[in-house]
Amino acid sequence: QLQLVESGGGLVQPGGSLRLSCVASGVSIEYFAIGWLRQAPGKEREVVSCISGSGTRKKYSDSVQGRFSISRDNARNTVYLSMGNLKPEDAAVYYCAAAGGITCPAREGEYNLWGQGTQVTVSS
Repeated sequence: QLQLVESGGGLVQPGGSLRLSCVASGVSIEYFAIGWLRQAPGKEREVVSCISGSGTRKKYSDSVQGRFSISRDNARNTVYLSMGNLKPEDAAVYYCAAAGGITCPAREGEYNLWGQGTQVTVSS
């Protein structure tokens, strides 16, 4: 059974950078598109980015386009989210989630397996 574990969150100053990791176990992630989603207190959950199973297709929300980069290393069963020029509004719990197939879902509800999340705090 596929399991996902996020890491790499923490406290960073505005303008700083972080790299989140999502390590999978149980099943090879090459068969799954993987997304990064975030949720801040009082706000709706947002799909930040997604990468297809092969890594050839990537999607970003408008709010992070140009600042975040998603990548994957299927040999290491790991997906990364590199976040740059962080802003206070990027603060949230970040989750990685697997879709039911190799293509990025059109809707958040199509992610069907989630990690436990990692906290990102952006503050001076």
